[in-house]
Amino acid sequence: MTLTPDDVRRSVGLASAVLREAADADWTVRAGALDWDCWETAEHLVDDLFSYAAQLASGRTDTDVPLRYTRQSPGSPSNAVRVEREAGVAGLLVVLESAGGLLYAVAAAAEPQVRAHHVFGVSDPEGFVAMGVVETLVHTHDLATGLGIGEAWEPPAELCAGVLGRLFPDVPDGLPPWPALLWATGRGDLPGVPRRDTWRWYGEPR
Repeated sequence: MTLTPDDVRRSVGLASAVLREAADADWTVRAGALDWDCWETAEHLVDDLFSYAAQLASGRTDTDVPLRYTRQSPGSPSNAVRVEREAGVAGLLVVLESAGGLLYAVAAAAEPQVRAHHVFGVSDPEGFVAMGVVETLVHTHDLATGLGIGEAWEPPAELCAGVLGRLFPDVPDGLPPWPALLWATGRGDLPGVPRRDTWRWYGEPR
């Protein structure tokens, strides 16, 4: 499956709809196995989507866009984008949808030959789309687990398969896409395969 900018908007829309079910939950609890709480994790996802949009829009292959990243507290995510706490979870999800829309718009406008820097390799518009989708899928898993609605989140198999095909060429073929993506990102187990303690993706154009 070839990923398109529409897949960013689709994955973010699905994530937002599920997370809205837990709007009244305690978002200060840990997000799954992460050390961050749920608010911090969602804010980190917002920052990922925004940063990918900014990087792709720059077309710079030699360096990251020099955004100012800061931590709110020791061990918290280092972000360039923050969400007003007083806006609550409803506001947080508005910003998430907005950041997803930014990445969608930049990727849709970019010519296929555009390249931009990422620590895991200079990538193309499809690569940045795939990065945005995988961040959305797995961090929504973290959030849903922490918020007690983990059973409500199982993203479409075709999105998971598209991400695996684009970013994780080291994952064996023939595995169920969602469990394979959780395993690929160190979040799940597969029969007969050691759990991953470290992981990365491969964003270079195919």
